[in-house]
Amino acid sequence: MLSASRASLPPTIDNGAAMKSSNLACLCILLLGNAVSADVVVGGTGASCAEDPACFNRIHAAIVPVATASPGETLVFHGRDAGDLYLDPDKLTSAGANPRRGLGVVHPLTGPVHIEGAKAGDTLAVHIVSLEPGAAGWTMASPGGFAGDLVGTDSLFVSWRLNDKFATSDALPGVRIPNASFPGVLTTLPGPEQQRTMLAREKALADTGGAVLMPDPKFAEPAALCGEEGTHQQECLRTIPPREHGGNMDIRYMQAGTTVYLPCFIDGCGLAVGDFHYAQGDGEVSGTAIEMDGVLTVTTSIGRNGADLSRGPHYEGPSRVLGIPSGSFYATTGFPLKQPGDLPREIAYLASEKIRPLGNLSKDLNLAARNALAAMIDHIVTEYGYNRSQAYIIASVAVDLRIAQLVDAPNVGVTAILPVDIFDR
Repeated sequence: MLSASRASLPPTIDNGAAMKSSNLACLCILLLGNAVSADVVVGGTGASCAEDPACFNRIHAAIVPVATASPGETLVFHGRDAGDLYLDPDKLTSAGANPRRGLGVVHPLTGPVHIEGAKAGDTLAVHIVSLEPGAAGWTMASPGGFAGDLVGTDSLFVSWRLNDKFATSDALPGVRIPNASFPGVLTTLPGPEQQRTMLAREKALADTGGAVLMPDPKFAEPAALCGEEGTHQQECLRTIPPREHGGNMDIRYMQAGTTVYLPCFIDGCGLAVGDFHYAQGDGEVSGTAIEMDGVLTVTTSIGRNGADLSRGPHYEGPSRVLGIPSGSFYATTGFPLKQPGDLPREIAYLASEKIRPLGNLSKDLNLAARNALAAMIDHIVTEYGYNRSQAYIIASVAVDLRIAQLVDAPNVGVTAILPVDIFDR
């Protein structure tokens, strides 16, 4: 399979290519069966990101495009799951040992693609046509997720069997998660000036004790630029946070039928995608959704004198993507209340002695979301009989954390919404 090519039809599968599993092969057959016409095909070779010339997992202005596409052409991206695992669906049984190699491989992205005619200062409109899921996915619950201390210190790795309708897991009997696939990462590349600004502000945050991952060359791709012997190894930004250029936005509403507007900081924009999700709850609280490989089809167009994207990308689409996948729901609420003496870890880096003795914080959405999530985990454990780690995973892939109100000082409100139809009973 070509890593970057122009074609009138999706490429046939080269059985001699170094595919790690049958997942991409199945996806290619599905794509052919749907008779999707692809003008440019990117990614899909090699057993890992390191072996795929169209794969990278760090952000830097000097990353070289691997393909070129004109506005209006159909772009097909073969994407790897967030941990570069490619699970074999025939070997999935129940929750098992965590096969991940750590955060160094996160996220393998496909691209970048040079968009002909796009100039620095333009807006790139990415029209999402479809996302075909792979055959298997995974989710992990660990103390590193949002409010992960609520579920204890145990980690749980869960694998899922996927089809075009539902995800099921032996580790979560009685749960079926509807397909709501979307790309977690849609991004352009920053220019040199933006690169320096982003790196400087993240270093300043890290120096205060804030939660941020600084450049790390281990498992970094492209290795020649960002790896342990790379020319810019201490400049390559991690893919974990979203930024002005887009990136790991993890917005589940960016599904097929929507258009995402990204800024072009360099000529050609440098479009890349990745971190495909089969389903996710608003919040992705455990740190992972149902992570999967897949095939994403998009088209692009270029806008000039568009919206101000300096605070982040915009997007639009049909209202159907805003719904929950259930005929009924159960919801909990949260307010910024705490036990005097407690210091929630998400704000511990502020080290304010004013915070610890208080039983109430003013307008703190983080604490309100934590409390709504805690109540929902308790509900899932009590009502459905799952343990706390299982409940945490269910919350990460299916529960939506939504803002209720921001004006009723001091107690802003967050609500956690559980679609009850995901349970067989």
